[in-house]
Amino acid sequence: MRYLTHMALLATSAMVLAMPAQAQDTAIDTTEMDRMALACPEGRVAIVDDAPACERVDTLDRLIADFERLELAGNPIAAGERGDKDALRRLPDVGPETRTGASAFIAAMSRRHAALAGRPGFAQMSESDRLNYDLLGFVLEQRARLLPFDQDRLPFTNDSGFHTLMSYVSRQTSFQTADDYAAYAARLTQLPRYFAGQRANMRRGIDTGFTASSAILPGVIDSVRTLSQGAPLEHPLYAPFRDMPDRISKSEQARLRAMGEAAMTTSVLPAYRDLLAFFEDDYQPAARDSVGIGTTEEGRAYYTALVKHFTTLDITPDDVHQLGLREVARIRAEMDDVIREAGFPGSFAEFLRFLRTDPQFYAKSEDELLERAARLAKDIDGQMPAYFRTLPRLPYGVKKVPDEIAPGYTTGRYWGGSPEAGRAGYYVVNTYDLPSRPLYNLPALTAHEGVPGHHHQIALGQELMDLPEFRRSLYPTAFGEGWGLYSEKLAGEMGLYKTPYERFGQLSYEMWRACRLVVDTGMHWLGWTQEQAEGCFLENSALSEGNIKSEVERYISWPGQALAYKIGELKILELRQRAEAALGDRFDIRDFHDAVLLQGGLPLSVLERRIDAWIAEQQAR
Repeated sequence: MRYLTHMALLATSAMVLAMPAQAQDTAIDTTEMDRMALACPEGRVAIVDDAPACERVDTLDRLIADFERLELAGNPIAAGERGDKDALRRLPDVGPETRTGASAFIAAMSRRHAALAGRPGFAQMSESDRLNYDLLGFVLEQRARLLPFDQDRLPFTNDSGFHTLMSYVSRQTSFQTADDYAAYAARLTQLPRYFAGQRANMRRGIDTGFTASSAILPGVIDSVRTLSQGAPLEHPLYAPFRDMPDRISKSEQARLRAMGEAAMTTSVLPAYRDLLAFFEDDYQPAARDSVGIGTTEEGRAYYTALVKHFTTLDITPDDVHQLGLREVARIRAEMDDVIREAGFPGSFAEFLRFLRTDPQFYAKSEDELLERAARLAKDIDGQMPAYFRTLPRLPYGVKKVPDEIAPGYTTGRYWGGSPEAGRAGYYVVNTYDLPSRPLYNLPALTAHEGVPGHHHQIALGQELMDLPEFRRSLYPTAFGEGWGLYSEKLAGEMGLYKTPYERFGQLSYEMWRACRLVVDTGMHWLGWTQEQAEGCFLENSALSEGNIKSEVERYISWPGQALAYKIGELKILELRQRAEAALGDRFDIRDFHDAVLLQGGLPLSVLERRIDAWIAEQQAR
């Protein structure tokens, strides 16, 4: 799973929307030029008689440039990562006026996008321009689909959200100069304003009956409590100030540390204490009792939209549920075969109990788990040129999930790097509660989060310099997570799974994603309980009970997202089988993988058209 996309969704209103209004002295000023850009029927602004006015001609390049500029204006986290020094001092504005601006932004861009289709020469547009046009339309449609449901009212999941944003930012920010540290201290002082805006959004959720399930709140509250406690200099968010480069003088280091301590004392700790009180006194008593969102008419409409959003397909919750049941049955038969291969004499349930309890399958220390993950990552690196013609230049590392968020965090995740900032990607491994982190699952997890999974896919996209910026970071969930799950299966072809237990671990991870189709629709559409959902994993996978509990809480808190993995993987496998059948001996796995990845993230329908065209090109040669 890709962390950066998750945070952008949760912390900044469904992938930060542009045109924020002023908020104290830190917001971006919405200029008259920007307001005119939204108001113009044609979308483009010029200066006429010393005043802004609408031009008569719009173009695709202008539309994309305006979209990207206004996007970045509302996203100080992304802008800071791309070199905007002023943005490094700010956190997003999340007040109600931001939602109004987002609605106007989407409507204006959608009008301009539609108008381009009626212009002379549209039919003669180049293939690359037409793909840019279609994908911008996809982005706008995705956002318009979810905007009516006011997702700002629920800005967190069980393990991540606005309250953990700075844990990520503090580790992903590049600290090289005194100005970098000063900017970070200034950003920390923004937490009270930022949290106040999020509390206002959540109060709107309370007033309208759109809240998180009470089932996930104990873990969320524990994470907020952890961040609200301790001495300022021992707090996780103070960590960047503890180790500064020697190029900064000692006196300057002392000044910067004093700034950091002041920010912790006057802003960070009070902000988290206020947030903790809000969660305990106001939010928890108002949280919904059900685990699923489908108990209301609004909830059912929302879930229907989420299914289409995350799968990028026109598919219903009932269709997804039935697909999940078929996949569970298929994978279960393959698991039975592996158990026989292992020579285990007992039943399926006894084999699961053996895997969950035998000490040979668990690391004895955090370092052992991290070392095993790093070794697996390097083993896969050695196989990559045989399966991929194009490899990214950006490397990735392996590190543990930060202690302050680890108890409720998922097993592993990819944290994106930044070629512009000179920062590698990271495969982060959860070392908390080692008895919940079996080693037989580690090869599949490593392939998913590192290479050939998320790091390979995302770093390649970042390096596609001939694409517009919005496409280099485009992440349709079914494509991205489908590729991650496909990579787990591909790792088997690479020889990564050495024992029957590791092969069972891969199948167990595949079963994990198949059960997601069943339990996500079960809870949010069919009225299942949390216990029913946990039962699918307990009975059919070798996931630990602790892992199952935290994962089901994730699906409770993030409806629909879990559907993307299996549906995306099945589409990629279908397209590969189609290509192999059509090309026979001429099929080259390296060229196929390039065809899938070298246009960046794509909706599944667009991916299918691309691979069909690629097959035709190969046949014509």
